[in-house]
Amino acid sequence: MQLFYNPEITDSTTQFSFPKEESKHIVKVLRKHVGDILHITNGHGWLFTAEVTIPNTNKCIATIVSKSQQLKRDYRLHLAVAPTKMNDRYEWFLEKATEIGIDSITPIFCDHSERKVIKPERFERILQSAMKQSLNCYLPILNDAMPFKTFIKQDFKGDLFIAHCEETDKKSLKQELRPKRDITILIGPEGDFSIKEIEQALQKNFSPVTLGDSRLRTETAAIVACHSVAFINEL
Repeated sequence: MQLFYNPEITDSTTQFSFPKEESKHIVKVLRKHVGDILHITNGHGWLFTAEVTIPNTNKCIATIVSKSQQLKRDYRLHLAVAPTKMNDRYEWFLEKATEIGIDSITPIFCDHSERKVIKPERFERILQSAMKQSLNCYLPILNDAMPFKTFIKQDFKGDLFIAHCEETDKKSLKQELRPKRDITILIGPEGDFSIKEIEQALQKNFSPVTLGDSRLRTETAAIVACHSVAFINEL
């Protein structure tokens, strides 16, 4: 099954027209004709089955014939991750985290961050592509990038963790995780969080954790954290 994405479709939509680029792909590449079936999601859990009615390369029109809502996971995961020096590494993290299962992502600029600028439009496209590839009907929320000092002032709910490399009293993330919980995990830049940032997180009730004995790259640490949460919720 190939999944298309468009946020404008709602559960009351009866007919839908695809934009030109997707219309051309449907008609020229997929060779869809009148009566052929397409699957569409709006990123909010709905899966729509649609029948092609007008296979036009400029404006392919389809009629919704059925709909269903994908069950939500019984946990919510929010990862706040510092952008990596090499942009493609962060994009890899976004793709894999979406495939594994994540609800929201916040890029945070830290004291030791080397990258202070991101391209949210490109990040959004990667999230959408990964959602479609993994046949997931929930699109992760990409929050606005912000400085760590701004992010940490928010009110947080659920279980809170900060992964860092300082030689302090830390527990293993996998031992601290509990299933069916809302979870926020902070992952720092290549130079790690600063002492001040760690202290600020602890003051906001974040628990310090380790992700293992190896020193991990930012994007690897984020994926380890994401998979750990998914794994504990499969039990």
